[in-house]
Amino acid sequence: MDRLGAMETFVYVVETGSFSAAARRLNIGQPAVSKTIAQLESRLAVRLLLRSTRGLTPTEAGLAFFERAKRAIEEADEADNAARGSASGLSGNLRICAAVTFGRLHIVPHLGPFLEQNPELNIDLMLDDRNVNLVEEGVDIALRMGELSDSGLTARKIAECRRMVLGTPAYFEKHGEPTCPADLCKHQAIVYTLGGGTSWQFDKAGEEQSVIINGRIRVNAAEGLRAAVLAHQGLTMASQWMFAPELAVGSVREAMKDWTLPNLDLWAVFPTGRMASAKARAFVEYVQGLLDRKA
Repeated sequence: MDRLGAMETFVYVVETGSFSAAARRLNIGQPAVSKTIAQLESRLAVRLLLRSTRGLTPTEAGLAFFERAKRAIEEADEADNAARGSASGLSGNLRICAAVTFGRLHIVPHLGPFLEQNPELNIDLMLDDRNVNLVEEGVDIALRMGELSDSGLTARKIAECRRMVLGTPAYFEKHGEPTCPADLCKHQAIVYTLGGGTSWQFDKAGEEQSVIINGRIRVNAAEGLRAAVLAHQGLTMASQWMFAPELAVGSVREAMKDWTLPNLDLWAVFPTGRMASAKARAFVEYVQGLLDRKA
């Protein structure tokens, strides 16, 4: 196997976490994968993987090699695409990470047209509300919302969305509808611990008000927040993206329309130190176009 092929095998082993899974992705036998990794470690004279009963874990040298190997593969793919011409489309694998609800509502339903435009491209979509380590998870691009906690990340803002106070008509009929921040003290709120907490900041024509809301139910996943609100268990502060289908049909509605909350930013985040690949850039532009049309 040539050097680029060996690097590709190693990248698949790290991304899948096992020789057998990498073999399935490469459509070869597991012994061939094991032999390739052994030869690679012998040639480099360094241990790249730690083997244990829990699976395979890259060493520090292995992680460094993984990053550079993946970059080399991407550059080789881009060189092929450039030689063939842009009409041939993108190729290879693109690993994307996004929050569960945002991905389910706004990404997954629209993957079809992007893949039709690029028939040689495969997408590995990782849905997780946590901010995962992009290098360790082998992620090419992450779509993250809110403030970025790591200032060292390579990021680009691609969209923003209104936040609003939301509840079901049934909840408002039973408990009344708040008209100003002070009214929220009389309500139970469903608290999304990853987005806003219990302190909500409002603005109306330059007048700012902050309120600490009561929340007996706290969840760290947007799907749980949605389930609690749709079960009429309280109101919440959330982005328009999170409840887009329900807002469209009226099963959830906005309260306190005269008061605004800080907008929610969407960022395209790339592994630190790596230039974004052509396929990552193309996907970001595609998502940006989708959200611009929905705005």
